[in-house]
Amino acid sequence: MASDVTGLTDLLYEFGLLKRYKRTGWLVAGVRDPESVADHSFRTAVIAAVIARLEGGDPQRAAFMALFHDSQETRVTDIPYLGKCYLKAASNEEVTADQTRDVAGPVADMVRDAVAEYEEKTSIEAVCARDADKLECLLQAVEYREQGNHNTQGWIDSSLAAITTTTGKRLAEEALSTGTLDWVVRVLNGGGVP
Repeated sequence: MASDVTGLTDLLYEFGLLKRYKRTGWLVAGVRDPESVADHSFRTAVIAAVIARLEGGDPQRAAFMALFHDSQETRVTDIPYLGKCYLKAASNEEVTADQTRDVAGPVADMVRDAVAEYEEKTSIEAVCARDADKLECLLQAVEYREQGNHNTQGWIDSSLAAITTTTGKRLAEEALSTGTLDWVVRVLNGGGVP
């Protein structure tokens, strides 16, 4: 029992690194204090649930996969696309298998299954989670652009091109046609505040 708990505790501490690891693509773009991997994963999970619900999938399953989609970065960090041209990295499934090696079977299987499903793209939930990853990147790029960073268009374009679901595409188009704080004005003008 103690070894099962020790392995699981180790994994929980390891996943905590995602709160400290910054998304390196934004560093390349010149963003001074970019979001963390955990910041990205949180909003990706929320978006995955929304897209899955509107696409007829299971929102909980899509959100669950999105929570783990970048968890391998505790071991390999967030390698920018330019760096990936020169490196041969282990697959996310291999990294996840190593991460969960000392974790009790049911929990290890749960994490491994979520990562495998996400990577295989065989379910509607996996497709929605992958679209959520791209939509979150697009939203973040728009936010950084509004904050004065002028190097985000490449991230916007590549994210938009990678989105495949009807809902994801509609959300991306809406995000590109509105300001990131327009919702505040709508709430205040629409009586959404008591």
